[in-house]
This record gives sequence, structure tokens and C-alpha cells, in this order.
Amino acid sequence: MSRSETSLPAGLNPVADLPKPPGLHWNVRADQPVAYSVSMVRGLLDADNPTLARACGGGQGRPFRCLLVIDSVVDSLYREQLAEYFDRWQIQATWQVVQGDEDAKYLEQAVRVTEAMSRMGILRRAEKVVAVGGGVVLDIVGFAASMYRRGVPYVRVPTTLVGQIDAGIGVKTGINYGHHKNRLGAYFAPELTLIDPEFLRTIDPRHVANGMAEIIKMALVKDAVLFDLLEATVGSITPDTLAGCGSALSEVLSRAISGMLDELEPNLWEQVLERSVDYGHTFSPSLELRADPPLLHGEAVAVDMAICVALAHLRGHLSKSDTDRALKLLQGFQLPISHPIFTPELLEEALADAVKHRDGLQRVPLTRGIGSVVFANDLTAEELGRALEFVGSWKATTAEGELVGAAV
Repeated sequence: MSRSETSLPAGLNPVADLPKPPGLHWNVRADQPVAYSVSMVRGLLDADNPTLARACGGGQGRPFRCLLVIDSVVDSLYREQLAEYFDRWQIQATWQVVQGDEDAKYLEQAVRVTEAMSRMGILRRAEKVVAVGGGVVLDIVGFAASMYRRGVPYVRVPTTLVGQIDAGIGVKTGINYGHHKNRLGAYFAPELTLIDPEFLRTIDPRHVANGMAEIIKMALVKDAVLFDLLEATVGSITPDTLAGCGSALSEVLSRAISGMLDELEPNLWEQVLERSVDYGHTFSPSLELRADPPLLHGEAVAVDMAICVALAHLRGHLSKSDTDRALKLLQGFQLPISHPIFTPELLEEALADAVKHRDGLQRVPLTRGIGSVVFANDLTAEELGRALEFVGSWKATTAEGELVGAAV
């Protein structure tokens, strides 16, 4: 049909009669509710416990399917128990084993998870992806689930301490890109996170310390009672005691989880960029991806926290006695408080990158007394250098004092 044959009213020019600036305008507004649950459940893999089966969509007396994405180490430890559990509840699980270390937290592995979804032919709403593993696996699976068909439901079963009290209970997913940690990601909530402390019985003691760093973080910025509990239990927290989850450690875990969720819930999409839970996460991303030999996430966070403790003390926010308590607690859990790669130049570079992430301001959380927080936007290169010197001097003095005490 030629232009002269269109059905426009006579005399209307389709170009000349378009509205003048500002032209036509539409506003679109929608609210997307977010609701998910975090549950601590003992004996999650016990044959008669229906919790995991129901989370997968099964347990209704009929066969049901899910895609199980599992950390390779966890798979070697729990494959038989998981297979027996799924058989008991008539769940047809498609297994996808993935690497759970930081070196694997890249786009290629997330794409492989989406390819497993495609091969399975997962139904977009009725069938679930179940992620079983530590924080790396939970991040990869969450990111893959957010991408595939623009979102498929998934369930988290964290098996490490950092997964159970931090990485597994929020809505953020992410993968590393280049030399940047979690540079690609999405906000995509699971339907449910199921926490069974029994999984902690088989983690390496180093991973206990890795998770304790995030618990210490919550204590320093939010919960002085939790800090006192950690001081009282510092010598007794092991994989076995965590798995046993007696009254003291049950309170440690529950306070850490509830404190984190209390901070996350009002600000899930980070509309407010002053976040107390970013404590220890200003300088640590640069350290974590560059350290050789590699550092675990919590180890890098601990070094960052030591710098922030020093900054708070030098600014008069933290007394000398509380500064000593904070640094001694980190060391008591076998966490590092310094690293040779942390030079003043790297701290400046890391802070500059954090400023971009935090929309043009530093927004660095510092402790204001134990259990409270204040945000700094005016840290200088000189201050960063003095904080490094303070930690180094404190560490040397403490080590010398221990040697003198041992000699006496």
C-alpha cells in the first residue's frame, strides 16, 4: 500500500503532525514483591525429613524433577546420602557438579549451569534448581537462574559457614569479571534457603575462620552482645562444635543471621548505599583477587577490617582497649590482619573503585565503639598509610609481647 493509500484521516500529515517537544510521554510503574524464607533445619538429609523434598516441589506422593547443582567436594562427601534421600521422596534429580573455588566464579561456569537447565528441559515455574555448596556455588547458580528465561526458581542449601550466615541468605548473586570481584551479577532471591549446621562437620578448619570473619563483622558494626559471645567462645569453635550447635553457638549463628537479614531487608536493592554490612568490603575485593597464594573471602575481609579498626581508632571512634579487643579477636580465630600486597597504593586504588561502586562517595563504614557504625567520606591517602603502619606496629608489638611472656 502506498502512502497515498493509507487510512489516515484526510489532510493529516503523519510526519508534520507529530506532537511538538516534549511530545508524548508515558509513565510505567510496577512494584515487585520479594518474599523468601531462611530456615535452620537439623537433619536436612534424614530420610524421614520432608523439608528438602517440599522445597524441591516434591513430597506429594508422585515423581518430581529438579536440577541439582552441587559443589564437587560436597558431591564427593554427600552424593550417596543425597541420592538415597531423593529416591525416598521420588525426586528425579539431574546432577550438575561444579567447582566451588573462587577461580571458577566466572561467566563460563554460570553458562554451563544454564546449559544444564536447557538439557534437562526445566519447566520455567514448576521445577526448581537446587544449589548445594558454599558461597561461590550459590552465587554462580543464583546468577545462572536469574539469566535463564529471565528467571527460574531456585533453592539454596549452603554447606559452609560463610554460606550459611552470609552468602546464602541475601538476594545478591554475582560472578567475577577480569580482576574485579562480583562485577557481573543480579538481585535475584531464592525461594528458600535451608541451613543445616550438620554440613559444617565436614568443612576444613580454615573455612571455619573464613565464616567467622563475617560473623565478627556483624558483631563490630551491629551487635556488641555477639562480640562478647565470640570472645567467650573463641577457643572452642570447631567444625564439630558448629555442627553440634549447642546453646552458645546456636545463639552465635542465629544472631549473625538475624542481624544480617535485619540490615538487608529494608534495602534489598541497595537504593541506600550507606550499608553497614559493607564493613570489611571496601579494600578486600582487590586483595582477594590478587593475593598469591590465594586468600579466602573471609581472610581478605579480616585484613580489610583490621585497616578499618585502625582508621576508627585514629579518628577517635574506637578506644585503645576496644581496638585491642577487635584485633585480638580476629587473630584468635586464626585470621590474618595484614598482607604484603596491601600497600598504600593498592588501598588508594581499591578505595577509588569503591567510590565508583558507591555512586561517587566513599561511604566507608567504620566502627564507632563496638556494635555501632559511622560512615566516612573523607578518608585521605595519608590516613590509609597511617592505618597500615598502625596495624603493622600493633602486630609487631603484640608478637614481641607474646615472646616475652613465653620466655618469662
